[in-house]
Amino acid sequence: MKPWQSGIWFGGDYNPEQWPKGIWHEDLELMLEAGVTTVSLGIFSWANLEPHEGEYTFDWLDEVINGLHSKGISIDLANATASPPAWLGIKYPDSKFTDQNGIIRSHGGRQNFCPSSANYRRAAQALTEKIAQRYGKHPAIAMWHVHNEYACHNARDYSETSAIAFRAWLKNKYQDSLSQLNRAWGTDFWSQRYHDWSEIGTPKVTPDGTSPNPTMQLDFARFSSDALLECYVAERNIIHRHSPGIPVTTNFMTIRGFNKLDYWKWAAEVDVISTDHYLMSNDPNAHIELAMQADTTRGLAKGYPWLLMEHSTSAVNWQPRNRAKEPKELLRNSIQHVARGADGAMFFQWRASFAGSEKFHSGLVPHAGKNSKVWREVVKLGEFLDSLEEVTGSTVSNKVAMIWDYESWWSLDQPNLPSTDLDYLNNALAIYQAFWNLNVGIDVIPPPSEQDDLSSYQLVVAPMTYLMSKETATSLSRYVSSGGNLLASYFTAISDLNDHIYLGGYPGPLRELLGLTIEEFAPLMENQTVLLSNGYEANTWSERASATTANVIASYKNPALEASVAISRNLIGNGSAWYLGTSLNRKDMHDFIAKVLKDAGISQTLVTTAGVEAVRRAKDEQSWLFLVNHTNNEVKIQAKGFELLTKQEIVGSFKLPAGEIAVIRENL
Repeated sequence: MKPWQSGIWFGGDYNPEQWPKGIWHEDLELMLEAGVTTVSLGIFSWANLEPHEGEYTFDWLDEVINGLHSKGISIDLANATASPPAWLGIKYPDSKFTDQNGIIRSHGGRQNFCPSSANYRRAAQALTEKIAQRYGKHPAIAMWHVHNEYACHNARDYSETSAIAFRAWLKNKYQDSLSQLNRAWGTDFWSQRYHDWSEIGTPKVTPDGTSPNPTMQLDFARFSSDALLECYVAERNIIHRHSPGIPVTTNFMTIRGFNKLDYWKWAAEVDVISTDHYLMSNDPNAHIELAMQADTTRGLAKGYPWLLMEHSTSAVNWQPRNRAKEPKELLRNSIQHVARGADGAMFFQWRASFAGSEKFHSGLVPHAGKNSKVWREVVKLGEFLDSLEEVTGSTVSNKVAMIWDYESWWSLDQPNLPSTDLDYLNNALAIYQAFWNLNVGIDVIPPPSEQDDLSSYQLVVAPMTYLMSKETATSLSRYVSSGGNLLASYFTAISDLNDHIYLGGYPGPLRELLGLTIEEFAPLMENQTVLLSNGYEANTWSERASATTANVIASYKNPALEASVAISRNLIGNGSAWYLGTSLNRKDMHDFIAKVLKDAGISQTLVTTAGVEAVRRAKDEQSWLFLVNHTNNEVKIQAKGFELLTKQEIVGSFKLPAGEIAVIRENL
């Protein structure tokens, strides 16, 4: 994945079909005023482009595309397959989505389709063919946009159509051997053994108090991700054939709580990684979660620049209480993404809708029009991004890596675990937040294979990597033996990739590396805390663990646990393997991570006031320091260089006002 454009993209989803033509000319003038460079077009326009099967109406889209091109605005053109029209479900009922209760969902939302339906695939590919043929060589098209937010609403379809496809997928995975499948799924439990492929369906809801086989659920999650990926690849290939050289993307959802697709697998098929991100209104630390998800997206892009395809100018419409963004928050959110590797800050949507389900979702042009806080900040953001053109193509690299494992997350979403508080995302975020507070950057990586070289990192973090192959364990052991440092959290390396427990004591293949054995979990009750021997306060989790070769840093001050290991460090070769066997409060986690960083010889990007985010992008011999002041106070910053937004030379230090941003071309 290489830089795909010059300058930082700025704009958003443009839906002119929602508005009378009289508004279109006004839109173009406002786009120029705001400094918009790019729009995503036609994402939800299938019903307007193909009102009846095989009958296409492109005149209105021709007019819009040519109008944008005349103003120098480039287009990320969608193939419109994300929201099937009513006629498709009526004519082909098998194309509709079926939920886990076996209920066929009705038309009226979006993504109402079964990804394994041959009728849906044929119709989607036919539409893609027509659009790609017509616009494949149009000079306004800078990128193609397949579908939209795959799996947002139909991640796992439980229809008989999907059951047939699932059986075919299983036959391929298990080499047409039911005995292999039965071993992998552990079907001798609860009389689940299968004697014929036709007996296998989708993991629909089972009797109260029970749930489908855990490995079946895991395989169904894998299959569902693959089925949607097949849809994407087929449509992408059509576009590549008609529009060679123009990159194709689909917008991921690296957003809190979304884990329905294996994005590591998807990323290999996408020309330019793009994502959507929305803040959770009830999260006071949403800007830290934003940073983690931006780092995750950069990891999916293998460190290359990526594109923020959607975020919001202010409130969204789909949360219980939709908070309006504070003054300057729009600017901070956008520049945070750019700081962490995005070469664009795009939004949903250009003009806030006056009708439909998303009419209360903010836009670049709000209902109030130009006389609004949102519009003034939109114009300011356009000026900011124009000032950052020289940053295009630069990258972010760090000395710390965090393993991000969608399959472990899938498994931890299932019931029947030792504690309902085993939360993959929150565990990772708690650890990440300590690094963020210390201004130490993190690269996000997939679980390493034996062939992966981790030597560029001084520290690798494995947060609750519940499923772990022996190959990944071997890779981590080799990394530590060669001088690397590992930090593994509790509930890591408990099961193999079939979700079978490693016997002989937890944590299975990491016992020797971590230098300890865990004989029993002892999850804490709701709101229960326990003190550690070093004064830290722990919550959520404890366990009965004993050190074999590890140095015990802290044990539980709980008589029932007999001073079991809570935190340890094991020296292996030239490296060290840390184990954090519990969850710490924010203050103690900060202190602990600072100690781990010091031991690994890792320094901060910038030493400054807590709440001031510092990230460095670099290209060739030049670097740029991005600073975002999330505090309510003016902060003095030590720096030297040229500040791009204010066009001022910085010599030694400067004052960054509350809530403000600075981007400094550093003097080297």
